[in-house]
Amino acid sequence: MRRIMEKKNFIDALLQHTRRPDGFFGRMMLRGMNNGHAPLARWGLAHIDWQPHWSVLDIGCGGGATLLRLLERCPDGMVCGVDASPESAAFSRRKTAKYAGRCSVEQATADDLPYGDRAFDAVTAFETVYFWEDLPRTFGEVARVLKPGGIFLICCEMSNPENRTWSDRIEGMTIHAPETLAALAREAGFTDIAIDRGRREHCCITARIPARQSGTTD
Repeated sequence: MRRIMEKKNFIDALLQHTRRPDGFFGRMMLRGMNNGHAPLARWGLAHIDWQPHWSVLDIGCGGGATLLRLLERCPDGMVCGVDASPESAAFSRRKTAKYAGRCSVEQATADDLPYGDRAFDAVTAFETVYFWEDLPRTFGEVARVLKPGGIFLICCEMSNPENRTWSDRIEGMTIHAPETLAALAREAGFTDIAIDRGRREHCCITARIPARQSGTTD
C-alpha cells in the first residue's frame, strides 16, 4: 500500500508540470505534450483557412510544436508565442530557433498579453484555457490584439466540467463547458462563434472579431 501511495504521489507531482513546466520533469512533460497533443492540433488547425501572410499568436505555446505548424501554414507571416512558464518559453525558443527571423516567444500570462492593439490575424489556444485565472479579462485581451476580422481558435481535449478525473489532481485546473467559453467570447465582442465537438470530450471553438467595429473608420 505504501508503494502504491508513493507512486500516486509521484505521478500527481509530475502532473503539476502540465500547468507550469519546470526543470527536468517539466522538459519531459513538454516533449510528451508535443507528441501527445499532435492529433488535437491537426484537427483544430483544420478549422481555419490559413493565409500565408498572416501574423498569428499562440497562447500557452508549451513545447513549441504548434508554433512550428503555424509557421508552415503562414510561410510569409509572423508567428508569436506566449507562455507563463519560463521553462516552456525557453523550450519553445529552442524548438523554433531556425525561424528566429519571423517567430518570437515571450514569457507572459494570457490575461496580460505583451502586444499592441490589432497585432494579429489569428490567435490560437490549445490545451491551455483550463489554467486561465481571469477568463473575462483574457478574452478581452485576445479581442484587443486581434485585427478586425481576426479569428480566435480554442481547442481542448476535455470539455465536461463534471469529469474531474484530471482537474482534481492538477492544481489550478478548471474544465469549462464549450457553451461557457462561447458565452465569454460573445461578451468580449466576438461574433460568428461556432462549437465543434470531436471524439470523446474534444472540442474546438472558433470566434471572429467583426470586420468593422463600432467607432472605427478603417
